[in-house]
Amino acid sequence: MKILMVGAAMLWATGVVAHSPLSGITPAHEAIIAEVPTEVLLEFKGDIRLTRVTMTHKDHPSVDMDLTGHSGFISSYAIPVQPMGTGEYVIEWRGLGTDGHALTGSFHFTVE
Repeated sequence: MKILMVGAAMLWATGVVAHSPLSGITPAHEAIIAEVPTEVLLEFKGDIRLTRVTMTHKDHPSVDMDLTGHSGFISSYAIPVQPMGTGEYVIEWRGLGTDGHALTGSFHFTVE
């Protein structure tokens, strides 16, 4: 029984360490900025392969952001932003960690 508990704890710990959550974003989550940025920057704690990033703005439909030039598993992404004027921009992302786990997240910023 003790061996089972140790094995389960080791598997759980390996899974936690293997995930690659965001370590930083620019513009920051909930930032209020004066101009639409030319790109958003996503920094991960480890390598990840982004499979989709979308942007939603006010009454516009969600658009896929351009991931061209980003291939394989990397930890830093600079993704061009299609300017849509003032208001709130919501960025949603999904990808795969190097361990094969699906990862997702979102953040938003406002342009005044």
